[in-house]
Amino acid sequence: MSQSTNIETPWSHWHNRLHKALKIKPHLLPSEACLLLSVSGGQDSMALLKLITDLRRLYQWEIHIWHGNHGWHKDSEKIAKELEVWCLSHGFNFSCQIASREQVKNEDSSRQWRYKNLALTAKKLFNKKNSCYCKHVLTGHTSSDQAETFIFNLARGTYLSGLSSLRDSRVLEDSIELIRPLLIFNRKETAEICKDFNLPIWIDPTNSDLNLSRNRIREELIPILEEIHPGSSKRISSLTERISHIKENEDALVDFAIEKINLDKKISRLSLKKFPFQTRVIIIAKWLKNSGAPTTSASQLEEISNLIKENMPPGRKKLSKGWEIKWGKNSIELINHEK
Repeated sequence: MSQSTNIETPWSHWHNRLHKALKIKPHLLPSEACLLLSVSGGQDSMALLKLITDLRRLYQWEIHIWHGNHGWHKDSEKIAKELEVWCLSHGFNFSCQIASREQVKNEDSSRQWRYKNLALTAKKLFNKKNSCYCKHVLTGHTSSDQAETFIFNLARGTYLSGLSSLRDSRVLEDSIELIRPLLIFNRKETAEICKDFNLPIWIDPTNSDLNLSRNRIREELIPILEEIHPGSSKRISSLTERISHIKENEDALVDFAIEKINLDKKISRLSLKKFPFQTRVIIIAKWLKNSGAPTTSASQLEEISNLIKENMPPGRKKLSKGWEIKWGKNSIELINHEK
């Protein structure tokens, strides 16, 4: 960990770039909002903390810091404590939560644990200026994360929703928004921001653990792509953004279709089977997502679409995490056996 001098520094081109992006999308982080920043201590989250706190004087934000201690390595507690001391010394409101081993046993469960506790923490923060709880949770995801997520989901098998899943905002829970303001920067640039402002960085040793799938993409695959075609990460990130706009239009049409074939907690198989094969796949995928079902692979969705077509008998198929989809002659329903 390097030592910081003073977080109050002059306006830079980094500040200007983020400020311009926020002016284009004023709904993303409105003035006088209460913001909860998820800060791990790594370069991305420290760059986020620096830029957001410096822009506070223009936007009059109320800022709080949250750190999640996963306990994955021997230095987890040490990092959490040093980060807390640093944040408090700079006048930041800081809170830390510690996960049990069962809560963060893999990448997926740890992500769910973080987001669940970020939402709970946000609801406990009262925004005095707007007389409501905190509705904006910020993370330090960059365009590099966008590219990695794109490749991960592409390799796993997905449709447009998976290829455009890492967007600048999404609903986290109820009316709480998860905001990713640093998608306009890549990981190399967040490192430069930390260097320019002499910010401390706490290195998480699990980031180099190649048993974690995303780390392998980051450390092995991305460098190969960059060597073959320099700038490939930025181009993949840009493609993700373009797909997200296509996905917005598709979502509106699919929601309209689902509304038309809705049968209370079921959907009409009679109506759905009239659609072309790929259209059925898209509608089923969105219906599953809207119903809270776990992510389903492209191959599973295609199999389901084929099984419910004209002249196919009633049937059922198990999904993951205790969910099941069942179809009869006239309708299709979802069953959650874990409820």
